[in-house]
Amino acid sequence: MKKITFFMAMAVLLTIFACSQIAENNDPVIGIWTDEAISAKTSTKGPSGRQEWIFNDAYLGRYHGYEGHEIKVQTDFKWKKTDEVYIISYPGTDFQDDIVTMEESEEGIILLEIEGEVLAVKE
Repeated sequence: MKKITFFMAMAVLLTIFACSQIAENNDPVIGIWTDEAISAKTSTKGPSGRQEWIFNDAYLGRYHGYEGHEIKVQTDFKWKKTDEVYIISYPGTDFQDDIVTMEESEEGIILLEIEGEVLAVKE
């Protein structure tokens, strides 16, 4: 009986001390970003109107495309950062990747596409 208790205690201690810490991600992109602009580019992901990207710290997120107050398009996305460039990809969809940088402007903090258009503003 003592051997079983010893092995169980060892298993518990090994489990506690062998678990690694999850690296904390404090990237400034984490949060909610929106685009209210109605443009030809906006319609490539669905209806014209409000778009919303919710970035989380696990390099994933959720995209919503609204028409009025109703969600018309909803999908998950992945994001990664290389140097100062963010690449947002939408697996399982025909959406093109968004390649953006983060900038300060009079609107606030923005995600700026490589072509120079504003993709979204941080809320």
